Amino acid sequence: MGNRTWLVIPTFIISLIIFSVTSAGNTAFNHFTLLADSFIHGKIYIEGDMPWLEKIPIDQNKQSLGGSTSKFYVANPPMPAVISMLPVYLFGKDLPQQYISFFIGALVVSVTVLISLKIKNDFKLAIWSAILVGFGTINWYLTTVGSTWYLAQVVAELFLLLAIYSQLKQKNPILIGLFIGFAYFSRIPTILSLPFFLFNLPKPFLKNALLLLIGLLPSVIANFAYNYARFGVVWDIGYTMIPGVATEPWYQKGVLHPSYIVNHLKIILSTIPSISNEFPYLKPSMFGYAIWFTTPAFIFAFYNKFKHKIVWSAWLAITFISFIIFSHGSTGFSQFGYRFAADFYPILIFLTISGVKNSSGPKIYHWLILFLGVIVNFWGVLFLNILRW
Repeated sequence: MGNRTWLVIPTFIISLIIFSVTSAGNTAFNHFTLLADSFIHGKIYIEGDMPWLEKIPIDQNKQSLGGSTSKFYVANPPMPAVISMLPVYLFGKDLPQQYISFFIGALVVSVTVLISLKIKNDFKLAIWSAILVGFGTINWYLTTVGSTWYLAQVVAELFLLLAIYSQLKQKNPILIGLFIGFAYFSRIPTILSLPFFLFNLPKPFLKNALLLLIGLLPSVIANFAYNYARFGVVWDIGYTMIPGVATEPWYQKGVLHPSYIVNHLKIILSTIPSISNEFPYLKPSMFGYAIWFTTPAFIFAFYNKFKHKIVWSAWLAITFISFIIFSHGSTGFSQFGYRFAADFYPILIFLTISGVKNSSGPKIYHWLILFLGVIVNFWGVLFLNILRW
């Protein structure tokens, strides 16, 4: 049947072009390019008068007394800033952050193609998979905006997808652990993907599990050291130190609490657009939509037999990640779709591609359901990015 890995090049280029032309323009929330520049100059904080940015004042006492400070920490884990250092070094800190997002998003598409080819060496399935991850999910919106929160999720997706590809191709446990660690250093909840990878390691299990954890360890140590250098504790990223966050009404029971789960389930399962009496009648909401509405093709994830270890371990990892993200006081506003789901998208996408293969696809109905999702996500990108409605 031949080697079809060449598909990664045209899918990367086409995705990069589409992301560029459907962009929201320069994002004002460019924490990571600013932080990358700080890292280059040996600092772990950003400087300047940027009142629109969500950030942690270094001198809390000074600010609480009505003074001002121009030095701030970024609450988000810094992996996106780390990978931004080279482009920022080459092009300067004024490099639009969304350019980095376009590049990472296009890589997400290309790696998904490689995963698809490992699942089944089929041209049509690879193209179907590329369209799914790039344009049939909220990745299209996340990538084209490129703000700090969205870029962190796209970067985490890339590294989890690389971990899945490594699992399918080489089963190199150190490399798998390294990629999981990089994802964790972008989005903390993604570390709960571990069951999927651990349960599918080759024998001898204990040896390979240890090697995976060795690969994971550098990112965990780096995150702990980064937190300790800023706040004197290893486990706190400082989110509640952002002025005003602790008093926001959706955090009445703390940042994380099981009672918040019902709010997330309402969005992810049942929220759909409402029709307005005014033009344009059907306008995207920034509060989120059900995952089956933005990506109906995810239904094919259920076309896998649960008895297989690779399937039930995938759903176990999705469940673990979901419990944490559903327990967060915020449901992701502002967003198109439900952006927190991107933390488990790589595993769900793997299941979806496998499900299409198991149903002898892609057939006509696979394509129709896929393009229904593309239409929904184009609607979101068109209204929010291009028309700005």
